[in-house]
Amino acid sequence: MHYGFSVPNGGPLATADAILAIAGKGEALGFDCVVAPDHIIIPKSIDSPYPYSETGEFASVSAIAGECLEMHGMLSFLAAATSTLRLITSVMVVPYRHPVLAAKLLATVDVLSAGRLTVGCGAGWMEEEFGPLGAPPFAERGKATDEFIAAIKELWTSETPTFEGAYTRFADIAFAPKPVQKPHPPIWIGGESAPAMRRTVRLGDGWYPIGNNPRFPLNTAQRFAGGVERLRGFAEETGRDPASIDLAFYAPRYNESEAQVLDDGDRQAFTGSAEEIAADIAGHRDLGVRHLIFNFLNPSLERTLERMEFFAADVRPLVGD
Repeated sequence: MHYGFSVPNGGPLATADAILAIAGKGEALGFDCVVAPDHIIIPKSIDSPYPYSETGEFASVSAIAGECLEMHGMLSFLAAATSTLRLITSVMVVPYRHPVLAAKLLATVDVLSAGRLTVGCGAGWMEEEFGPLGAPPFAERGKATDEFIAAIKELWTSETPTFEGAYTRFADIAFAPKPVQKPHPPIWIGGESAPAMRRTVRLGDGWYPIGNNPRFPLNTAQRFAGGVERLRGFAEETGRDPASIDLAFYAPRYNESEAQVLDDGDRQAFTGSAEEIAADIAGHRDLGVRHLIFNFLNPSLERTLERMEFFAADVRPLVGD
């Protein structure tokens, strides 16, 4: 099992010193990867419902402060500050950037990190962010995402990149350097819906859902097992071997201080005692998950580091290899 943690892109810990402290602690404790979120601007008025909240409200520190560090810049910074951590876009909102630019930014991170990049991808949810960025129409974000991923792969793998699509086209160009990883950095597709699963089957190397989407809840091992079963069904329909799809999982409601009880009486996965969290990890591992990402962030840097230390010292040993 590979374990990861988040770094903040906004709020009191979004400083160079704090980000370095969190990343350095994670690497020293033996974590495997670090993830960075993607927002470029925060609209002052947001009517789009946030998919990962019961109320639909986007109440992150970034939304409150109106600030967000750019994801690729953060990962390049972390590439220089670390030596073993994989660097994961979590997730890159694909329509926000022209695919030629995105391919170059991502290839740069992969080259500068000596091949440590994993590209988490999503179609986006905040309509108000699309317009100021000159992105394709929000209603067409799924089609644009599919096309942009295909275009990025073309740039990464072809010596004579050529692409003709509805949203982008290019020819007669050189694209170098290519990513270090071959044929390209792993592409994980975020999202819990059927379209996200089908995108995973068509274009992804891995599926990377978040556990607390109220419409598609994956907040217990049993519910996650149902999601994996659906994904594998989509793969079999298209003739793809389900075993060829890597499984990652982001657990944003990790809580080592108390168990959280769901409306149906079940316990929220990855909350409770060290023993309960370790059992959740083992259960997800048995379902095929190879990458688990946790959110240890707290407004206090000291508390954030303490939570990481607790996981490494008290939870992880109970799981074993």
